Amino acid sequence: MEQPLVLFASLVLLSFCKGDEWSNFCHEKPCPRYTVIEKNQDFEKRMYVATEWITTKIEGTGGSDVINANSKLKDYIKRQKDAGYTIPDDTWPVLITVTPSQDFSLSWFVPPGTEMPENTDTLVTLQSKPEATVYVRVFSDTPSIQSGKDNANMLWNAMDKNCTDLPTYTGAGYDSYFSFQHHNEIWIYADEISCKKDK
Repeated sequence: MEQPLVLFASLVLLSFCKGDEWSNFCHEKPCPRYTVIEKNQDFEKRMYVATEWITTKIEGTGGSDVINANSKLKDYIKRQKDAGYTIPDDTWPVLITVTPSQDFSLSWFVPPGTEMPENTDTLVTLQSKPEATVYVRVFSDTPSIQSGKDNANMLWNAMDKNCTDLPTYTGAGYDSYFSFQHHNEIWIYADEISCKKDK
């Protein structure tokens, strides 16, 4: 059953503050830098620089589960601010990662140079992602579980890999759910793909 807002519900709750100018769809906010290394009508192949993220588990597939996960990250940032660490909460994109076993997680981008505390929070993980090749499909539908899954399958099929199962994929959102226009992306990391060989 399609439940709107599940893949990107947290976007509504983010503030709108000016940040780095990297791309039009980042709205002048901090977002990960990348280089397009291949592009066709179906997808882009990008090389992303190493990035840092704060991540928490989404306990279910309902909109309230995403909102609860979003609250965990906001609470974490507030506690760190009270402890003297300023972690920006005005960054794009918001990521929701879906594994083949249907585990969901929510991530916020941490800009380079952000001083991070030693993490003692069992609900929030600090993730360091190395430089990575990422396959990206852009779509403009209103975000939902179904639109995310549909676009992940379209990306997977367009990549034409010698695999039968969709690997872990990530929905990246850059706009409020209530925005009139949406720039959404589906990401599949090259290192998540384990195929015997390309077709």
